[in-house]
Amino acid sequence: MKVNPKFPWEREVIEFVRTEMSEVSPSHDFEHVKRVVGLCEFIRRKEGGDPEILRAAAWLHDIGRPAEERSGEDHAEVSAEIAEDLLPRVGFPSDKLGEVTHAIRAHRFSTGPEPQTLEAKILQDADNLDALGAMGIARCFCAVGERGTSLESGVEHFHEKLLRLPELMHTETARRLAEERRRRMVLFLEWLEKEWRMRS
Repeated sequence: MKVNPKFPWEREVIEFVRTEMSEVSPSHDFEHVKRVVGLCEFIRRKEGGDPEILRAAAWLHDIGRPAEERSGEDHAEVSAEIAEDLLPRVGFPSDKLGEVTHAIRAHRFSTGPEPQTLEAKILQDADNLDALGAMGIARCFCAVGERGTSLESGVEHFHEKLLRLPELMHTETARRLAEERRRRMVLFLEWLEKEWRMRS
């Protein structure tokens, strides 16, 4: 992942996240974080927003996942607390810190506060986009394996949450991408249903 030369703090943050998330379950691992950073950047180029706030929030949005996996703590809140401690120590601008932590706290649409800033909306959109399309299918069934639940529970998750995500997007760019990814998931589910009927 390229480091933005305008942001000298970024290299240290990336290495911190890479190390801390090395043992996290594959459905929410460092590769997921990298994809969210990339999606944030793609959306920001179309919609605007402060790139420094967005990159800091995106890199750190899931840094609390290890705590959640260990003890059930809310990873968004833990991630915001870690960001509040880490970013000042690596030279991140203090006047932008509050917007970073708000975006992190708001990225989890099911339990977090409503995103109030453009950067928070973009981060939530990017995180939700990574739950859609071919990648979303892969991550969903990764999570099924991680939790030891059934394939049926994974299919239920498509209908209960994943297929509804496009209507929750905040930005026009994310809505367009989400609808495209949703169509791939619907096609997958149609084929899965046909093959499911083959069982005795």
